[in-house]
Amino acid sequence: MKLIDGKLVSEKIKEELKEKIEKNHLHPGLAIILANHDSASEIYVRNKIKACEKIGIKALLYQFDENNTEEEIIKCIQKFNEDSTIHGIIVQSPVAPQFHEDVITRYIDPKKDVDGFGIMSLGYLASNRTKFLSATPYGIIKLLEYEQIAIRGTHVVIVGRSKIVGRPLALALLNRDATVTIAHSKTKNLKEITKQADILVVAIGKAKFITDEYIKDGAVVIDVGINRIEGKLYGDVDQEAVSKKALYLTPVPGGVGPMTIAMLLSNVVDSALAEREEIKHGSKN
Repeated sequence: MKLIDGKLVSEKIKEELKEKIEKNHLHPGLAIILANHDSASEIYVRNKIKACEKIGIKALLYQFDENNTEEEIIKCIQKFNEDSTIHGIIVQSPVAPQFHEDVITRYIDPKKDVDGFGIMSLGYLASNRTKFLSATPYGIIKLLEYEQIAIRGTHVVIVGRSKIVGRPLALALLNRDATVTIAHSKTKNLKEITKQADILVVAIGKAKFITDEYIKDGAVVIDVGINRIEGKLYGDVDQEAVSKKALYLTPVPGGVGPMTIAMLLSNVVDSALAEREEIKHGSKN
C-alpha cells in the first residue's frame, strides 16, 4: 500500500502558485469573515493567512461576535464585492448560532466565491460549468491526478453527503466521467456498497470507522476525516486495518488536509487572473 503525501503535493502547488503570481505580476486579495469564537476555526484561519502571505496573496481578516448583527456581516461582504483588490471572499465555517451561514454566503459575488459554497457556484458545478470547485473536493481530485489514478470509468463511493465535501465532490467526479454512489448515515448495507468502490472517499467524522471489511482488494481510499482524541488526530479510516487491502491511502494527518488550503489559494489566484482577462477584453466598466 502507498500513502499519498498530501503535504508534499500541496507544497508543490503552492510553489507553482507563487511563481504564477510573480510571473503575471498579480496582487491577489482574500477577505476572510470569521463569525464565531471557535478555537479550531481560529487555527484554520491563521493557517490560511500564513499560507496566503507565503505565496503573495493579501489576506484580510474581519471578525464578528455576539455584539454584531447579521446585517453588518452582509454589508461587509457587499463592500468586498465592490473592492477590486479583493478576488476571493470566504466565510469560515461554522458561524456562531445567532448567524445563518446560508443567508450570509448568498451575498458573496459568484466571481469571488472561492469556497464554492454559494448557490450559483453549485449550480455551475451541477451544469458542468465549474467556476470554483470547493477546496477539499478540488484537493482530492488533485491528489488522484498527481498519483495518476484514473477517474474516468471508475466506481467511486463517497461516504458522507455534506455540502463541503460529499455533494460537490460527487458532481465534480460525475463531470469527470466516474460512476458515483453517495452513502450516508441512513444507508443500509453499507459494507456491501463500499466494497464495490474502486475509489472510496470517507467523510463521516467517526474515527477509524472504515476497516478492511469495508473495502475490496486494490481499492484507493481517500480519508477526509479529522477526529481529535486525547490530543491525537485520527481519520475516519483505520489505516492499519485497511493497509491489508488498499492500493493507495491518504493518511491523517498529512493527506487531504494540507490540500484544502492549497486549492483555496489556487481559486484565489484563478480569480485574480480571470479579473485581469475581463479588464483586458473590456468586459468590465
